[in-house]
Amino acid sequence: MNTGTEHEKSASPEQGSPSSTNRWPAHRILYACSLALAVCAIALLTLAARGPSTQAGQPGMPGMDHGAMHMSGTAPSGMPAMPGMPGMSGTPGMSPGDGLATERDGYRLDSAATSLPAGQAVTYPFTVTGPDGRPVTDFADVQTKRLHFYAIRSDLTGYQHLHPTMAPDGTWTADLAALEPGDWRLYASFTPNTGPHKGREFVLSRTVTVPGQATAVPLPAATDSTTVDGYTVAVRGELTAGTPAPLTVTISKDGQPVTDLQPYLDSYAHLSIFHEGDQALAHLHPVTPVNADHGGPTLTLYALLGEPGNWRAYLQFQTAGQLHTAALTLHVT
Repeated sequence: MNTGTEHEKSASPEQGSPSSTNRWPAHRILYACSLALAVCAIALLTLAARGPSTQAGQPGMPGMDHGAMHMSGTAPSGMPAMPGMPGMSGTPGMSPGDGLATERDGYRLDSAATSLPAGQAVTYPFTVTGPDGRPVTDFADVQTKRLHFYAIRSDLTGYQHLHPTMAPDGTWTADLAALEPGDWRLYASFTPNTGPHKGREFVLSRTVTVPGQATAVPLPAATDSTTVDGYTVAVRGELTAGTPAPLTVTISKDGQPVTDLQPYLDSYAHLSIFHEGDQALAHLHPVTPVNADHGGPTLTLYALLGEPGNWRAYLQFQTAGQLHTAALTLHVT
């Protein structure tokens, strides 16, 4: 703006007057304001095009870097409505999605397997192809892993959270524990480290059938606490569809608060939530900072779930080298 200031001084017939040298004409003030607004708009559009920020290999903000929130056609899924809020990641239009799509923005989850045998451990081979149609082989580390893999049956039972291995040609192999007969959805969460969407998280899924007599398990009623391996897990929070809200998780054992939670994949807990009916996936992490093996008893997470109804939640946490998985049903109004 120095050029404009000098121009005004030279054009003024009263250079010696303080009032004249310190005053800009109204049209110049309007021009400067318009220019500043244009610069801000360009900066915001640039950030939106880049997608969620990446820090230490983890896209987005701590606590929600895996989150895939189902917004059902109104706004982009994820947590974009509240950028900058602790534990909420995502930029409008750049969220990982609800996990129900096989392909998104040129990235596709491919597998020749459409059925898997029941009652035995089994491997599931798959690839992630990019916009160029070739298998992706360069992935960013997110929560210490290049890819997170989830499995859930249509009645929201049988939850598995795995970390497959990848061959040099881009073929992944997920080692699944024995599956019960029924329809299963298998999810892959990943972040390309190269290509047109470098640093952006994707969650894609495919379905498989496990032959045999399938017996659906009714979804347990919504509750705010459950027990696993002698630990009591209590969850507090009012969840309303489309509204960001905190969830507070408190872990105790034998009536005493637990304070020896260990980091598991760079966090004190992992919460996977599946929507009853369509199996939309949200994966959350606490915003609670990690301080060696001294986590607990209270952890805070943030959630934005776009659909009302029941969601089956699986909370994973670790103590003394043992991983625990607590399951409970949460209701969203």
